Amino acid sequence: MRTIVRDVMTAQVTAVGAGTPFKDVADVLVTNGISAVPVLDEDDRVIGVVSEGDLMRKEEFREQYCGESYHPPLRARLRRRVTGQGEEGGKKSGGHTAADLMTSPAVTVPATASTVRAARIMDENGVKRLVVTDAEGRLEGIVSRRDLLRMYLRDDDEIRRRVVDGIQPRSRWDDRSGIMVEVHDGIVTLSGHLGRRSEAAAAVHAAERTDGVVGLREALDGKQDDVLGLPLPWDRP
Repeated sequence: MRTIVRDVMTAQVTAVGAGTPFKDVADVLVTNGISAVPVLDEDDRVIGVVSEGDLMRKEEFREQYCGESYHPPLRARLRRRVTGQGEEGGKKSGGHTAADLMTSPAVTVPATASTVRAARIMDENGVKRLVVTDAEGRLEGIVSRRDLLRMYLRDDDEIRRRVVDGIQPRSRWDDRSGIMVEVHDGIVTLSGHLGRRSEAAAAVHAAERTDGVVGLREALDGKQDDVLGLPLPWDRP
């Protein structure tokens, strides 16, 4: 029941060519109400991304063109000092095309990747969005942090259905024994009686991995402790 990037990404994406002029890139961002745009080469492969921050280098480094009378905002000066991006930013501030301005290579993800993997890639690279590409590097879409949060907007009935589907049929509730699944505000409660403790552990693991689950409460009783402290399949490297 894992959600993949294709399920939540935006497929209709505006892109620009490497030679697109600065003003045209800015117009694309403003007109479409977006904060970044992929840059494509002649074969429609993604070679980079231009963001609002890349375009703002013009303003931050204006003193290079307007003399010492101009001082960029304090926030911009501090960021350049802390991150050491002064040289790179200076180059971008003199850029005239998307190829000059873009951040390259773009941080990408395949459409078949899980949303968990996408979130980890965002966190590791410190970005707010990922470009979705096929095996040849061609543009398929964009997935943002907001897109990944959509799974938590599922209603309780939908989450319960997904949790139940992830539990082995023989462990489901049948009026006498098994697992009862309840969901309230995205928090899943598993309760009931099972024949083996391993079945309870498997059910908990399945529920925890179900997309959209905010939290988990477990009150399962396994009559036979057959776990014996051995590593479970999902715990092995």
